Amino acid sequence: MSVKKTDKASFGTSFAELEKIVAKFENEEVDLEEGLKDFEHALVLARTLKERLSGVENKVVEIKKKFKDVVDEGASGQPSLGV
Repeated sequence: MSVKKTDKASFGTSFAELEKIVAKFENEEVDLEEGLKDFEHALVLARTLKERLSGVENKVVEIKKKFKDVVDEGASGQPSLGV
């Protein structure tokens, strides 16, 4: 699978594919050449997933800053609605 196809795949699909590769290594005897290709593909998937998670984390931080008045907790421990 190419990097472009991996980039277009959903997070869940990419993660499931990575899990499948890991299971294959854990449960089967893998041909050296096939294993090398799978290993490289797994690293591409892992990198893509890590980048997506980082992007989501950054987006969450941005959203929390944007709605700081809503997400800040008041003295009561309840979210403040800023009213």
